[in-house]
Amino acid sequence: IIFVFLTGCAQNNPSNQISVKELKEKISTADSSIIILDVRTLEELNGPLGKIEGAVHIPVQEIEKRYRELDKYKDKNIAVICRTQNRSSSAADFLRSKGFNAVCVYGGMQEYSRK
Repeated sequence: IIFVFLTGCAQNNPSNQISVKELKEKISTADSSIIILDVRTLEELNGPLGKIEGAVHIPVQEIEKRYRELDKYKDKNIAVICRTQNRSSSAADFLRSKGFNAVCVYGGMQEYSRK
């Protein structure tokens, strides 16, 4: 399981990821087909990188127990974000295994807060 957490978006299939630029375009057009899931810890969420307004927050450590909270978004695309993209990649993989349309945000909040 440690290997899963150490692999990032860059090592995944490109169709399983979204760039920060694409995500920001979807946010700016109020694309209702996308849900943002932030899987950082609460401390990170309130830290210097900030948070994305309207994002659902479920820490990656709790995703296996709490993923059913996302059932109402089964018909949506879920963009999973963390600090860099390592945890979001594993969370997106897990959600896809449960039938969700999930992608990881390449570069994470570090990239998101830069642009």
